[in-house]
Amino acid sequence: MSQTQTPEQAPTVVVYHKRRNVELFMLVLACAVGIGAYWITSMNLLGESPANLPYVAGVWLGLALLCHIVVRWRLPYADPLILPCVFFLNGLGLVMIHRLDLATRYADEPANDAVTQLMWTVLAVGVLIFGIFVVRDYRPLQRFTYTLALLGIGLLLLPLVPGIGRTINGSSIWIGVGPFSFQPSEVAKIALAIAFSSYLVEKRDVLAMAGARILGIDLPRPRDLGPILIVWGVAMAILVFQRDLGTSLLFFGLFVMMIYVATERPGWAVLGLLMFAGGGFLGYSIFGHVRTRVQAWLDPFADPEANYQVIQGLFGFAWGGMTGTGLGLGQPWRTPLAKSDYIMASIGEELGVAGLMAVIMVYAILVARALRTALASREPFGKLLAAGLGFVWALQVFAIVGGVTKLLPLTGLTTPFMSQGGSSLLANWTVAGLLLIISHQVRRPVITGPALVDNESTQVINRPRGVR
Repeated sequence: MSQTQTPEQAPTVVVYHKRRNVELFMLVLACAVGIGAYWITSMNLLGESPANLPYVAGVWLGLALLCHIVVRWRLPYADPLILPCVFFLNGLGLVMIHRLDLATRYADEPANDAVTQLMWTVLAVGVLIFGIFVVRDYRPLQRFTYTLALLGIGLLLLPLVPGIGRTINGSSIWIGVGPFSFQPSEVAKIALAIAFSSYLVEKRDVLAMAGARILGIDLPRPRDLGPILIVWGVAMAILVFQRDLGTSLLFFGLFVMMIYVATERPGWAVLGLLMFAGGGFLGYSIFGHVRTRVQAWLDPFADPEANYQVIQGLFGFAWGGMTGTGLGLGQPWRTPLAKSDYIMASIGEELGVAGLMAVIMVYAILVARALRTALASREPFGKLLAAGLGFVWALQVFAIVGGVTKLLPLTGLTTPFMSQGGSSLLANWTVAGLLLIISHQVRRPVITGPALVDNESTQVINRPRGVR
């Protein structure tokens, strides 16, 4: 039999451009924004250029170039916009923490949290580079479904263990080891995103089966409700016992959104929304601390002393207006936890609504690139994992921005890459690393057609125009 293939049968190669030079240009631009903001802050507050500007600029550009070189070498087809967006957000967060440090320069013990945050950033970059070398292919992670699920749930509930759990600012979401504290939910979100992806790949055909039809929506079958009930129960335990609406919303929302992506059944999303709303109403009716959060959301001025943080954040937005007071020219330090929970309010005051929207758009680009990777993925595990990691960022930003602008009740979630805290930085840089790995696998040249050719030996046959 002849082995000659007709043009229609011949395998085609869909090739994405590597775009590493685009990444390098955008990285330099992102670093320039951060370095420029650092200089402007010092000029506005101190009236002089910072003496350590060359060293700070060298360290920041050096970190960016190191990441770029590693990605260019190990992941040449990775998405070109993820790293620049991460460096932009991380750099702006460092500048704002430094600006708030300067507000304490006349105190007996001036704060130096920006240096600590920079050290955590260096460590987080090291974790990203280590992960790129060790986990070049994400697909073997699919084998650890139930191990990672138990690990994730265990980490979420770990702060409830007597002796190591710590209550900070009313929420029991921290564990303490000596003088150090750690937020295990930041690691749990990664483990659970992987576990949910693997589980839904195995069970999506069963979960996609329709049950009763109500108002034109096919609801799931009652026999398939076990997983969502377990996740809902854990989420309610977090809300009730750890007093943390943010982690509860993130955990349950991640599962519901991923099961919707896996099954394409809107009934799951509707059911999840109703379950969380019902659980929240039950918590409001029974537990005082839940009721306090909701009342602070509905009318913070009813108790100005108890809701001082919420009120000061709103005043900060009002003072900033559309264009902001300017870096170093506002008073964001008047708001409690301005470096962590309320760093977006600090951004809104000094950069204005316009600056805040620009930051949110950078987050939107990150989420969009994650979802683009999910859409381009050729296998279900990568599709669900990329979508899940993108949802993690989207839910966090939605919850924290909604909380500081009084769209939602205030949550204890951190703002990815910007809020003060080492556990948040390490976790979010790890998420960025996983997305770089997945996008590299997705964008590599692949033969489609009757022939089976190893990816490493693929030659370019066709390079479609417009494919990025």
